[in-house]
Amino acid sequence: MVREQRIGRRDDTMSEVEDAERVAEIAKRIRREVGKVIVGQDDAIECLLVALLTDRHCFMVGLPGLAKTLIVSTMARVLQLSFKRIQFTPDLMPSDITGSEIIQESPETGKREFSFYQGPVFANMVLADEINRTPPKTQAALLEAMQERQVTAGNQTYPLTPPFFVLATQNPLDQEGTYPLPEAQLDRFMMNVVLRYPPPKDEIEILKKTTVDENYEVSPILTAEQVIELQQLVRRVPVGDHVFEYTVELIRKTRPSDPIAPDFVKEWIEMGAGPRAGQNLILGAKARALMEGRCYVSCHDVKALAKPVLRHRLTTNFNADSEGITSDQVISRIVDETRLRTS
Repeated sequence: MVREQRIGRRDDTMSEVEDAERVAEIAKRIRREVGKVIVGQDDAIECLLVALLTDRHCFMVGLPGLAKTLIVSTMARVLQLSFKRIQFTPDLMPSDITGSEIIQESPETGKREFSFYQGPVFANMVLADEINRTPPKTQAALLEAMQERQVTAGNQTYPLTPPFFVLATQNPLDQEGTYPLPEAQLDRFMMNVVLRYPPPKDEIEILKKTTVDENYEVSPILTAEQVIELQQLVRRVPVGDHVFEYTVELIRKTRPSDPIAPDFVKEWIEMGAGPRAGQNLILGAKARALMEGRCYVSCHDVKALAKPVLRHRLTTNFNADSEGITSDQVISRIVDETRLRTS
């Protein structure tokens, strides 16, 4: 039995159902506003909303021209969040991201002293564009910011203003001269969102919208303070033991060394998902439930997020690569063979 737990405001003036309905209405308005600029890519927008409400980061993979940058910048405008874009290149240095200390003369004393100039990471939403085009030293500059929400320069630590959201993009083609992110750094991202070509109907709408002299303005829906309030609300959603059990079973089945791992996982997977995957599945399921107007989490919420949360955490081996087996196919089989639980 799930322990009764209020997910409303601290003064308890709103019920759990009212809170869920409020979040669902906000999510609907955000989708509508973003939809004024972005045609299609509903799954990607949904994943970004889940990541934002859970205070997590996203990794986005897609071919050029699929509106990766535009989705993020539009979302930032709708949520009234500061937005910075970092174009990753082979010559980019860590200080180009985090900022650096420089020596300047004080106008009051005339003495030279160090002053810290903030880099583009000091924003609410940071787009790390084509992150695999820069060496590991520069890629790692984001690690402290993503995990600790702070930047260290010299002997000083500078906190990042919440909410803080990193979206890293990668082009699946043209891999010459690139530096793939190590598994440990990929694991820092809640989801790996894959953008695909739009269907014909959406592609026609894209051409109609982008080939005329018209600007599509979006209306702000939330403020940074309200985003933080929603993130706290998500944390208070109760989860039944059956959802935890289902999540742990999914995670364990991705590990080839685990006794319950299916034979096809042992044949095709070199490394499975760790505990951080389970944490992200539960948090994402909480956000998804609220976005659908529910104040409870079901196994279906976890199932719906299995691919974006797990696909970058599974490492396929030579057997899978030689047979053309992808991590998405492995996840699909695991989900299909795992019984959904009810309370």
